[in-house]
Amino acid sequence: MRYLAIESSCDESALALFDSEAGMLGEWVHSQIALHGEYGGVVPDLASREHVHNFGPLLAKAQADVALEPVDEIAVTTGPGLAGCLAVGIAVAKSLSTAWGAPLVSVNHLRGHAFSPFIALHAEAPQDFEANFQKLLPHLGLLVSGGNTVLFLIDEQRRIRLLAQTVDDAAGEAIDKGAKLLGMPYPGGIQIEKTAAKGKTGRFEFPTGIAKSTDFRFSFSGLKTSLRYQLEAMTDDELAGALPDICADYQAAIVRQLVNKTRHVLAKTKVASIGLSGGVANNTLLREEMETLARRKRLPVLMAQRKHTGDNAAMIAFAGWLDPESQEQPIGSMTFDPSVPLTLA
Repeated sequence: MRYLAIESSCDESALALFDSEAGMLGEWVHSQIALHGEYGGVVPDLASREHVHNFGPLLAKAQADVALEPVDEIAVTTGPGLAGCLAVGIAVAKSLSTAWGAPLVSVNHLRGHAFSPFIALHAEAPQDFEANFQKLLPHLGLLVSGGNTVLFLIDEQRRIRLLAQTVDDAAGEAIDKGAKLLGMPYPGGIQIEKTAAKGKTGRFEFPTGIAKSTDFRFSFSGLKTSLRYQLEAMTDDELAGALPDICADYQAAIVRQLVNKTRHVLAKTKVASIGLSGGVANNTLLREEMETLARRKRLPVLMAQRKHTGDNAAMIAFAGWLDPESQEQPIGSMTFDPSVPLTLA
C-alpha cells in the first residue's frame, strides 16, 4: 500500500510518501517558523495563507524528487489543529483524490504522534514489522506536543486508551509561556533548552505539579506562576546573571514531572514497551531521562525520531496505514474537527 500524506494542522506545510512494504519514500516540509517568529507566535490567518501558497511548490518539488503516482490512498490530517489550516490541507487532498482517483483517509493528528515512535521500527525491517510491533504491545506512550500532555496505552488490537492528561497548561504551553516571561523569541522551547545547557540545576526551586503517585494528572500552571514570582523578585542585572540556571531548573521541573508521572503509571500498568512523541519530545534532557527510566524498568523505549517530533506528514501517512481508526471517507463528507481528542473512548 502506498500513501501520500498531507499535514497542515498548524504552521508546517508537509507531504510524505509511504510504502508499507518499503518504508518512507520521501518527505517534504515547508516551515513557517521564521515568518511567525516576527509576531512571537503562530498567527492563524497568516498560517492559512502560507499553506495556500506553499502546497503547490511543495507538491511540484515532491513530484520532481520521486514518482508520486500511483498511490493507493491519500491520508490527510483532519484535526486537531487550526480550522483554516486544516481546511487548506483537506482541499489539497480532495483535489488530488479527484485527479488521481485515490480514496481519502482521515487521520487524527494526535494519533499520528502516538504511532510515530514506530516509524523507525518499520524502517529497520518492513517485512518483519507486524511481528516486531506485536512484541512491543501493550505500549505506554507519552505524548508531549503543544497544548497536549497525555499518557496513553496502545493495546494488542492497536486501540488507544487515555491514562493521564493535564488539568490545565500542557508542558509545551508551560515552556512557551515561560520563554515569553524570560523575554525569549519564538519558538521558546529551543531558546530555553539552549540557555539551560549553559547553566546548572539546584539553584531555583520550581514546583513539579501533582506529586501524589496515585493521581494520574499533569499540572503545569503553577510552574509558570512560580517563575513569574521569581522574576518579579529579581533585578534585571540579577536575572541576566542567573538566566542559565533559571532555565536549567525550569526545564528540569517540567521534565521531572513528565518522567515521574510516567513512572507512576508504569507502577500500576503492565506494558511491553514505552515511548515518547510530540514536539517537546525533541528536548534532549527529556529523551535522556526517558531512556534512563526505561533502562531501570528493563523495558524497550521507542522515541520518535527528531524529524518526526514536530508537525510532519510522515506520521500521518504511517498512521493512515497502521491506525485502525484512520478510515476512508467519501470526498463529499470529508471535513475537519479542530478539537478532536486523541481518543473518544
